[in-house]
Amino acid sequence: MGRGARRATVDRVAKNRTRLIDYKQRMFTWPALIPISRSHSASVGQKQRRARNDALRAKISCQASHEDRGSPEPGFSPRPPADPGRSTCGLQKGRSTLRARLWRRGRGTRGPASRERWRRPQRTPVGNAGSVGRREGASQRSREGTADRSPAVGTMRPGEERPVEGGACASVSDLELLKLRAAECIDAAAERLGALSRAIWSEPELAYEEHQAHGVLTRFFQSETPAGSWAVQPHYQLATAFRAEWGSPGGWAAPRPLHLGFLCEYDALPGIGHACGHNLIAEVGAAAALGVKGALESLAGLPLPVKVIVLGTPAEEDGGGKIDLIEAGAFKNLDVVFMAHPSQENAAYLPDVAEHDVTVKYYGKASHAAAYPWEGLNALDAAVLAYNNLSVLRQQLKPAWRVHGIIKNGGVKPNIIPSYSELIYYFRAPSMKELPVLTKKAEDCFRAAALATGCTVEIDGGAHDYYNVLPNKSLWKAYVENGKKLGIDFISEDAMFSGPSGSTDFGNVSFVVPGIHPYFYIGSNALNHTEQYTEAAGSQEAQFYTLRTAKALAMTALDVIFKPELLERIREDFKLKLQEEEF
Repeated sequence: MGRGARRATVDRVAKNRTRLIDYKQRMFTWPALIPISRSHSASVGQKQRRARNDALRAKISCQASHEDRGSPEPGFSPRPPADPGRSTCGLQKGRSTLRARLWRRGRGTRGPASRERWRRPQRTPVGNAGSVGRREGASQRSREGTADRSPAVGTMRPGEERPVEGGACASVSDLELLKLRAAECIDAAAERLGALSRAIWSEPELAYEEHQAHGVLTRFFQSETPAGSWAVQPHYQLATAFRAEWGSPGGWAAPRPLHLGFLCEYDALPGIGHACGHNLIAEVGAAAALGVKGALESLAGLPLPVKVIVLGTPAEEDGGGKIDLIEAGAFKNLDVVFMAHPSQENAAYLPDVAEHDVTVKYYGKASHAAAYPWEGLNALDAAVLAYNNLSVLRQQLKPAWRVHGIIKNGGVKPNIIPSYSELIYYFRAPSMKELPVLTKKAEDCFRAAALATGCTVEIDGGAHDYYNVLPNKSLWKAYVENGKKLGIDFISEDAMFSGPSGSTDFGNVSFVVPGIHPYFYIGSNALNHTEQYTEAAGSQEAQFYTLRTAKALAMTALDVIFKPELLERIREDFKLKLQEEEF
């Protein structure tokens, strides 16, 4: 080869090297787009790449518009489970995202030096509450030099999510995909969940007598595929309580599994059935647990083992089944608990108050009411005086205190001086600190009536006091963020704390483990504890809102699992609230 030919060859090599460097630089400027070299002619391959890039730009624009509206990012499917026998919950198999295809292409065609440069670009945090799994004010940790290994949990910085082995959840967007998988798993089970709710609604049962509902729920989890995936304990501590447990295969750098509890209620009201929508509470708890389980099963590995526990808690309307289960140790070792209650609006929290109930019995002396009434001691008079005493007392009650009751027994016949009467009263106050003060005032009214009539009085307190529900702001803020992505319109924080509320035995749970007890709209403006609400709780329209709430709970549970800083804030909020209650 002559000198001129060799010179031309060297020039061509240098020129090609320059083109390659230019190609790589533009390739890594925006990994989502496939670069097109301007120095090449418009070949068929280039035209295809241009068309693909145009389609991708349209998708990015669509994605941005969805984030502005607070709806989940469409078109993504997380990778399927490593075990081909596991259910994919109706999602498309394979990693279908363009980023995943580019990742495989880069891994297969570039050497170690270029692979070191192949990492996702750092993202600037977006101040949008509607973005699933966004970090709040935390920058993404650089992965340079750690492409083939995950960091230990102890080295994580504030605001970072737990990475997952295999890269399945190594970035914020992968947590979004995991939440979408949970939602799709709930959608895939929608028909069975609706049948579960309908079976409970159609046969209402009172507190501690929910045998049919107990059977329906335990069979539901026992029949879940694959067989034996849920360890079900019927009649758990109580005749109509149950426990269903699923555990992940395991993880690394964790001393114990993270225990997440999902609570189901299913008792009804006398005379009007499921007028408080407890059939929907059972459905929400079951659906959210299925969503979390399905999402976690899709991962090749977890940063720590997780146990998903469903507790069937009977007798919320009367008696306090959750309190019985607390005393039996059912809530021991649970880290966070989740449930949701039907209402007329969507609220992440309502200040459900402390409640104490009493049964008051007056004993007098029977006598003929016309012939010799002076021989009798009128127990009905004592009951009426007690009722009026409490009515007069209302002027001195604090605005947030509540006293309400009935006369259950007032005699048997008008011409007999009643020898026995009975009243049932409920006392409510915003906190357990105030409740004893109100109770003392009311009991003085009962005793005064006995003294005035000459009767004897017996005051029997209920088996359990219902505690006020402690708010956990970190937990319900995460729930609100996830709910907004699903289109849930929440009432304001001011409305939450100033609106009406009742009492629930979940309040006692909130004193032993951090938890969330939001309220959700079911498509009707009917009020709880009415015949109209019974009808609404059994309607098909309620199903959409119920499953949407279950998705929000499942997404929040995934945040708790993969955001250790969130879990720490939840625990800190819990401790502070206990200190405020002086409990």
